[in-house]
Parts: sequence; C-alpha cells; structure tokens
Amino acid sequence: MSEYILKLAPYISETIWGGRKLINDFGITTEKSNAAEGWMLSCLDMGPSIVTNGRFAGKTLPEVVGVSPAWCGKNIEKFAEFPVLIKFIDAMDDLSVQVHPTAEYCEKTGRGRSKTECWYIIDCEEGASLLLGFRESISKDEFKLSIEDGTLVEKLGRVPVKPGDFFFIEAGTLHAICKGVLLAEVQESSNTTYRIFDYNRLGKDGSPRELHIADAVEVTKTEPYSQPVFSNEGDETLLADCDLFKVRKFDIDGVFSGIVTEDSFVSLLIMEGEGALTFGDEKMRLKKGDSVFIPAGFGEYTLSGKIQILETEI
Repeated sequence: MSEYILKLAPYISETIWGGRKLINDFGITTEKSNAAEGWMLSCLDMGPSIVTNGRFAGKTLPEVVGVSPAWCGKNIEKFAEFPVLIKFIDAMDDLSVQVHPTAEYCEKTGRGRSKTECWYIIDCEEGASLLLGFRESISKDEFKLSIEDGTLVEKLGRVPVKPGDFFFIEAGTLHAICKGVLLAEVQESSNTTYRIFDYNRLGKDGSPRELHIADAVEVTKTEPYSQPVFSNEGDETLLADCDLFKVRKFDIDGVFSGIVTEDSFVSLLIMEGEGALTFGDEKMRLKKGDSVFIPAGFGEYTLSGKIQILETEI
C-alpha cells in the first residue's frame, strides 16, 4: 500500500489574546510567546501543517496532497480547493467581535473565501461564555448605529459554555470567543474575517486594530443565534453533517474500529487522553495534542486506549 497515515505538526498563530495551554498542556512546541491557535490540519499557504513521519516527513500537507490528490478522496472533486482547516484555539482574553463572509458575498465582491465553522468546547473557566448572534432581531441600520455609538455588545447574545458544548456557526453569523475558553474548531479553509469591534485594543504596532464595518454590515445576519441539535449514540456523537464537512466525537475507553472509504480522508484530532492507532501490522501511539491524516481508501483501522477524538471528513 503506497498510502500511509500522516502525523502532522501544526502552524502556530501568536496573537494579543492567545494563551499557553496548547504549549503547557497539549505538548505543542513553538518559539512564539503564546499559541493562540494551532492549525492542526491546514493546507493554507500562510500556515500549512507539516508532516512529521514517513517518506513525506518535512513536507507540508499541501505538498503531499498535491503529489497524491487521490488521498483526499472522491468528495474533494466538488471543491475548488482543499476544503477544511482544523484548529485548537486558546483564548486567554476576549477575541474581537467578528463575522465571516458567505460564498455569495465573496463571489459578489471578488474578495476572500467563505467561512462556516463549528466549535467543540474542550475546556473553559467557570463563567466563560461566547457571543453569538443578537439578543433579538434588529435592522441593518440599527446594527450599524450600535457599532457607531458603542452599544453593540449590549445587543448581542451571550451564551454560557461548559466542556462538551458544541456550536455550528454558519457564515454571516456574528460571533466572538470570550476569555477562558479552549476549543477545537473545524471550518472552511479560509482566513477571511471581518472585525467589527475589538474593545479598543491596540495591535503590536501601537495602532488600533483594523475594523471592517462596511463588509460586516453587508454580510451579518442580524438575528438571534439558533442552538444546534446533535446526535449522541453512546461513545460516538455526530456533531455536524453538512455539505462542507462531517464531524464526530469519539469517547473511547477500550477499543474502537473504523474504516476510511474512498469518498474522503479522515482527520483525527486528539483532545484528551492517550492510546494507539493500529492499522495492519503497524501501530502509532497517540496522545493529547496529536493530529493525524488518514488517506481516503485506507480501509480499516483500530483505536484503543482511553482517549477523546474529534473526527472530520468531507
């Protein structure tokens, strides 16, 4: 078999709001002062994941899938580019209030890429929350006025969170991760963000961080956020199943068997615990903070140990 399972090292994003839990608790190494985001599976040019094992060790993930596109699976054909980006995010402080564009708006303006995303809360401080949507529906004019007069945050929906919560956030949904939240994110492979409000913070250069009010007013759905409904079947929980990606969570205490079909690759993100991934006569040790890419058509594999995993396919 020419395919093999790739273990990936992340690109690390350092920001003014980032913490060090990914470094201290997840074993992720970086020379940066913090690890706000770990791009655990990324084909974005600005921050690709790096293969750490086998004959492709040292290569970027986009280099590998460029050489072996069949590894992505048949479903990749409906996408113009590699479709997903998978992250850990550690918010030591509040993130900006922001929104991501829809595909329709990107096509209309000729700028950026759409970004629908979903969040799984791994850990959080007591009393932690998210900002999602609005407390009640308002007009675009009222939205713009609230930005101008400084009352925007008062009009937003604040959602308390706890470990195990999950949120599906369609493009066009206003949102903000608040301080004290550690989460895993599966999103469209895009870094297009329209920042609406940033608590009047200054960037590293001492200047106010750039805002994108006009774009945000155009794309934001000015209505309350609707909580997602997901299916929990024992140790396996289906979190999201849309045209962009399918996300499941596995809580394994023992042995779990899976199969990777020719339709899609499978990403496994280790959120807690440790164990092993067995395929044929080979075994790969897994621990909290690991990310692996299993090529499409790989066939059967077995997970064992006491381990919590986020699985993504397209």
